[in-house]
Amino acid sequence: MVATKKDSVSGESLGTGRRKSAVARVRLKAGSGQITVNGHPLDVYFPVFTDRQNVLDALEVTGQREAVDVVIRCTGGGKTGQSAACKMGIARALCDFSAEAFPTLRGGGFLTRDSRMKERKKYGLRGARRGVQFSKR
Repeated sequence: MVATKKDSVSGESLGTGRRKSAVARVRLKAGSGQITVNGHPLDVYFPVFTDRQNVLDALEVTGQREAVDVVIRCTGGGKTGQSAACKMGIARALCDFSAEAFPTLRGGGFLTRDSRMKERKKYGLRGARRGVQFSKR
């Protein structure tokens, strides 16, 4: 089972999600379904539909979309990496919020960290693996 975290002062459920170089810190509490990302509404911060859907997936699978308020702080990476980090962070916070959500989230792959990272550039090469083009003349 996932190690759960609660804020000692406010009692909010906490979750941290990561994807590539993006990190999302999620705070979840009972409410009316408001989602705020870096101080902006969800549809303003993530204008692309697939990114918004990525954030909402865990909430809709567990049926908590209209029952909780979510506050997210994202740093690093791009918008798609941040949305995937938010997805994992929300899933971790939901496990703490309601214990019966764990099997659904585990089975749906929401709690699995996607560990793929960009490979570093090596010296003498144009990229991580691409070498310079050979010129015969």
